[in-house]
Amino acid sequence: MKIHEECGVFGVMAKEPSDVARMCYYGLYALQHRGQESCGIVVNEDGLFHSHKDLGLVSEVFTGDVLSRLPKGSIAVAHARYGTTGATNRRNCQPIEVNHQKGHMAIAHNGNLSNAAALRSELELSGAIFHTTSDTETIAYIITRERLRSPSIEEAISRAMNTLDGAYSLVIMSPQKLICARDPYGFRPLCYGQTEDGSYVVASESCALAAVGAAFIRDVEPGEILVFTSEGVCSRKEHCESRERRICIFEYIYFARPDSVIDGISVHAARQRAGADLAKTHPICADVVVGVPDSGLDAALGYSQASGIPYGIGLIKNKYIGRTFIAPDARADQVRIKLAPIRETVEGKRVVLIDDSIVRGTTCARIVRLLREAGAKEIHMRVTAPPFLYPCYYGTDIDSRESLIACHHSIPEICQMIGADSLGYLPVEHLHCLTCHDHYCSACFCGEYPTPIPKGTSKRRFEQRLSEKHLTSTSGFFCPQVGPNYPRGRLDSEND
Repeated sequence: MKIHEECGVFGVMAKEPSDVARMCYYGLYALQHRGQESCGIVVNEDGLFHSHKDLGLVSEVFTGDVLSRLPKGSIAVAHARYGTTGATNRRNCQPIEVNHQKGHMAIAHNGNLSNAAALRSELELSGAIFHTTSDTETIAYIITRERLRSPSIEEAISRAMNTLDGAYSLVIMSPQKLICARDPYGFRPLCYGQTEDGSYVVASESCALAAVGAAFIRDVEPGEILVFTSEGVCSRKEHCESRERRICIFEYIYFARPDSVIDGISVHAARQRAGADLAKTHPICADVVVGVPDSGLDAALGYSQASGIPYGIGLIKNKYIGRTFIAPDARADQVRIKLAPIRETVEGKRVVLIDDSIVRGTTCARIVRLLREAGAKEIHMRVTAPPFLYPCYYGTDIDSRESLIACHHSIPEICQMIGADSLGYLPVEHLHCLTCHDHYCSACFCGEYPTPIPKGTSKRRFEQRLSEKHLTSTSGFFCPQVGPNYPRGRLDSEND
């Protein structure tokens, strides 16, 4: 089992009406690694919202015919989802669209609120009707509530941030503006750039900017709100430095693409440093260093360079299959279909096998077995993360300790269970080698949380409540739509 990915958010503010849907399509393609359950795009055509959202990969949801039906526009927001909170179904597809007395908006969110359950309970007691099981709808409600008594959408977002706690990188669209916001801790990445024609682009990772030909400008600062209009970009920093910066360390270990740069740090270089550190903290006599594709490859190169042991390509990944967790009921077959050993690299060799993490140990054990079957003489497992010991409340899909192998077994026991000859984890006190600073969140390894520990954190914590209510009504001021190409009428009271 692998740790489940984050979501990917993307937004465009064009100088003139153009094919912003296709631009979002390319951006989502670059962010596909962050979410493979569902995706969606909402296009703003002169104040009218048109959307298409569905379950599946970007290439499956957005065919040429679908893209051709989405109109040209000046603003668009998009989202690729892996649901760390909320079940996999169409109603949880994002971006979420909202109609209210002052207009409408579309919102895409990456992260998890640590106080989502408390906020949702408060909203329900005040009469709010929920249609999804994701934290994003809670954020949408609170922003909408503040918008009804605020002079602008950006002021409403700023006021909402006084209530929200936890991880959120947001891209929000109103009829006239594109707004992005990052939580004061900076748990999740967010950056923006500009194309040659002057269009602004916001994305979870810099690799998505490059995919659409946008030059990277900078990361959005923790707590910062950026407002993009036809006149340019405006920054609001009233929430900056209100919390200590805490980027999720697992962004560098596994989530992000290696060609991305997050908060000024190259993900590729960070993983190389982790591999080099493993070579120093857990040395071994071996013949070849092999990385588990994809996130283990950079670390394997770092281990090889630091140890002097030759680097080899020992595992080939099938490029046409998603990550292991996409088919949770068929993991045994998925591993063998997904990865194939190269016998010439490992046969008769002492192999150092580098991977990013061990969660349950099942996937790792199968990879070790594949190399044994290919003739590996010894297999020494090295992991670029410390043992997972605690739940995560900020977007990583670890909501209990029950399935974490390190919570129930010692390192020697885990080594025996996965069939390796030795096992070494990156020491938790060495995590700074990834970022070269100490401003990161490593609560899933050490249990030191930046926010109060919430209650009711199960991924499906809202599912039973919604099922009991049989939520088929569209009453109330909030009515998200997840159907294809749903147009919105302009409301004269919208002044954003």
